[in-house]
Amino acid sequence: MKSLFISALILGLCCSAFAAEPAKPLPGDKCPVCGMFVAKYPDFLTRVVFKDGSYAVFDGPKDMFKYLLNLPKYNPAKKPADIESVFVTDYYSLRMIDGRKAFYVAGSNVTGPMGHELIPFEKTEEAAEFMTDHAGKSRLLFDEVTSDLMRTLD
Repeated sequence: MKSLFISALILGLCCSAFAAEPAKPLPGDKCPVCGMFVAKYPDFLTRVVFKDGSYAVFDGPKDMFKYLLNLPKYNPAKKPADIESVFVTDYYSLRMIDGRKAFYVAGSNVTGPMGHELIPFEKTEEAAEFMTDHAGKSRLLFDEVTSDLMRTLD
């Protein structure tokens, strides 16, 4: 009985570690903003996961923010309170990171699948280095990204 409990505990810990990073997108997953197949762009992939287990995937942070900033247009059945987590791909490590804690560089000379893009970083130091190397204009936190900024990237 004791070994069964320990096995269940270990399995639970392993599964929760895997849940920290979402699964890769399926070949048919499309960005709800632009309609592109997102699996073709793993270096810019972003994902919003809802509390009911549904999700939306995007070909870059720009489209993800357009979606989040106008959720009633893109997914009228959902509210911001329904969002469980937000993932973005860190530019240097190419790992999925917490999008709400990421640092975003705008106005750089690096483009994504949809042109001008917000470039995400897990570490502020790496965002600062990137800004210097790639002519970035501003470094933003998740809550600082606005619809006005999104319009400047189009």
